Amino acid sequence: MSHTKKVGSAGRFGPRYGALHRRTVGNIEKVQKAAHPCARCGSISVYRIHTGIWDCQKCGHQFAGGAYSPSTGAGQGADKALRAVQDKLSGPAVPEE
Repeated sequence: MSHTKKVGSAGRFGPRYGALHRRTVGNIEKVQKAAHPCARCGSISVYRIHTGIWDCQKCGHQFAGGAYSPSTGAGQGADKALRAVQDKLSGPAVPEE
């Protein structure tokens, strides 16, 4: 089991479960174990400490995110919608006549 250059951490499964499933697990684990940028301090030091819980090792900022990455597609869509509403509410006031 020492030859896992192609499959990475999914090499522990050997020939079991099929290539597609092993590749999927390998890709998920590669993202999950990587360092990510912190939203508060900007440092690339955010790591997963538990399912959906992420921690910046530099500034100590702990936040909830996705199970395998700090931000998900649904979360990014929600942030975009919130920013649009905030911009609309804090936009320029229409002068009354």
